[in-house]
Amino acid sequence: MLVGTVMSPAVQIENLIKRYGPRVAVDGFSLQVETGSIFAILGPNGAGKTTTVECCEGFRKPDFGVVRVLGLNPTRDGHRLRPRIGVMLQSGGVYPAIRAEEMLRHVAKLHAHPIDPSLLILRLALASAGKSAYRKLSGGERQRLAFALAIVGRPELVFLDEPTAGLDPQGRLAVWDLICELRDAGVTVVLTTHSMDEAERLADRLAIVDHGRVVATGTIRELTGGSASGSITFDALPNLEIDSLRSMLPSDFLVEEQPPGHYSIVGALDPQVIATVTAWCAARDVMPHGLRVGHRTLEEVFLEITGRGQRT
Repeated sequence: MLVGTVMSPAVQIENLIKRYGPRVAVDGFSLQVETGSIFAILGPNGAGKTTTVECCEGFRKPDFGVVRVLGLNPTRDGHRLRPRIGVMLQSGGVYPAIRAEEMLRHVAKLHAHPIDPSLLILRLALASAGKSAYRKLSGGERQRLAFALAIVGRPELVFLDEPTAGLDPQGRLAVWDLICELRDAGVTVVLTTHSMDEAERLADRLAIVDHGRVVATGTIRELTGGSASGSITFDALPNLEIDSLRSMLPSDFLVEEQPPGHYSIVGALDPQVIATVTAWCAARDVMPHGLRVGHRTLEEVFLEITGRGQRT
């Protein structure tokens, strides 16, 4: 590559709008995914994540806006785009009676330079499931097979929908390791997830979406405030009178009890703030169990931005 060459983004979305009848699922969605990066999309249920990704994959046609994937229009140029991308679906796309290993080897043969299916079977612990019909696989086995099917063709770009949902810790680590190896090999990875630790572990950049729009984007450090913001958390008896603690701290601090008995103080921490919190506890004979001082977590940022109310 020539010095100074600027690589085009792997995914570029500008003002995407998608409606289902009167309901607006995606409402002016814009983001850019750099080539060779892991990009995570986070959002509550119904935020528009899946619809946006389906527009990128060519499964749905936007009502308005621009979507470019590897420089191509997914709707118009689907026949050129599909051989270059991998797609992991949560369900469907596999014949119920076909054996898992047979399906993986069949998909591998559809590509010019596939990953050796035997390697994926080994890395994803699918050997015992390989001879079983798909309909007989456990949920975790189906999930690992879906991931293998998405990456076996050596795609330039892979879309992963909740890639570790329902997996045990060993399965999660195996998938995470392979995702990082894909990125290190120059593959662009776009994943949707509800797992904050997954996003923190993997994502080079991420977007938080809500009500069909991107409401925040950046690196983990940028979104959590880096060293400029932190949190103090501890457990104690529920229903402590925290208004008095709020009055002792700078006005921009967030002090809350959620869930009952779990307390968090979020803001720009310094030794004086920590001393104030511990003194407040001591004055009320409160033992702060599990007291932790650290940076604000992604989950805290996510809940601040999208709210704490239940979504359907």
